[in-house]
Amino acid sequence: SQNNKRIYHKMKYSTEKEFLQPILDHGMEGMSEVLQNLFNLAMKLERENALKASPYQRTEGRTGYANGFKERHIQTRAGELELQIPQTRNVDFYPSCLERGLRSERAINAAMAEMYIQGVATRSVKNILEKLCGLEVSAMQVSRATKMLDEEFEKWRNRPIREAVKYLLLDARYEKVRVDGNVVDCALLIAYGIQDDGHRRVLGLSVELSEAEVHWRKFLESLSERGLHGVEMITSDNHAGLKAARMSVFPSVPWQRCQFHLQQNASAHIPKKSMEKEAHEDIKSIFNMPSREEAEYMLKKTVEKYAGKASEFAKWLEYEIPEGLTVFNLAPDSIGVRRKLRTTNMVEFQNKELKKRTRCIKLFPNKESLLRIATALLIELDETWLAESKRYI
Repeated sequence: SQNNKRIYHKMKYSTEKEFLQPILDHGMEGMSEVLQNLFNLAMKLERENALKASPYQRTEGRTGYANGFKERHIQTRAGELELQIPQTRNVDFYPSCLERGLRSERAINAAMAEMYIQGVATRSVKNILEKLCGLEVSAMQVSRATKMLDEEFEKWRNRPIREAVKYLLLDARYEKVRVDGNVVDCALLIAYGIQDDGHRRVLGLSVELSEAEVHWRKFLESLSERGLHGVEMITSDNHAGLKAARMSVFPSVPWQRCQFHLQQNASAHIPKKSMEKEAHEDIKSIFNMPSREEAEYMLKKTVEKYAGKASEFAKWLEYEIPEGLTVFNLAPDSIGVRRKLRTTNMVEFQNKELKKRTRCIKLFPNKESLLRIATALLIELDETWLAESKRYI
């Protein structure tokens, strides 16, 4: 009827005015409130469609019941919206319009997290997002965005190790981290593996306050619990605490001490600067022998050579160098394998790559942030190795 049309137009005008009033009062600054009201209304209407009934309406086709609202804050180009998400009973429901908004929010968070992980400074992340999306982003928001990755990172660190790992390479490096108000050097423990098929994998990592035996043991035990098996040799430097931990967790696995670091350590035991070049050449000759027997014979001769003129160096050679000869236990026809496993050079190269990405941060605010960044970078490295068709050995 004519009267009903007048009532409808009056209600429509009233509703439009109500929604547009924030713009009339505040101009563009009122846009966020308009969007907020529209979202809330749209979600209510969508709930009614899902329930097949309006509030307090009795119908035979009703699928469930309204159950109040839950508050949620989301960031948009127009600013922060305080939304009232309709809840239901006896029927699964979530507003589709909000789901689309949340996907955008997650995309922005993912972009922030990725930029942060790739080493982009927080201030630069803020400037980029402001130019691209018109969003004002705080350092706290960037930090919060990175935490959304933690659950996935935790799953990756604890994933089962199903493939047999023939060779295990272990290393530790240090990063400055704020702990309990103090800046300390935290140890980043990393395990790399070479599988039976010759491909490399990143097996795991851990952030600890030091390289003490208890920390290495916990890390190695975690690898074992995840299924690490088939290890025929472990290569590493002589890290503090690692020897006892290794003997506790993998007592029967031979250990190859990194020949490169042994060579470096020798300098501290050579009494004269003038002797260094010759001494290093002698050590290199031992390592380059074609067999263990010949390497041990050359070592014996070298010890005798320095026994009279550099007795402390001779003792060091006698007790330390044999730890670098384990690699000779590998098959004689695997010279290429020996060269790649007699040092931790592969690990050192990856450390340099990690350092390129972490040096822009300089000081990590806590252990968790270091673990997050390191995990992201090592996942990237592991995926690169996984995609390689060429075998490492």
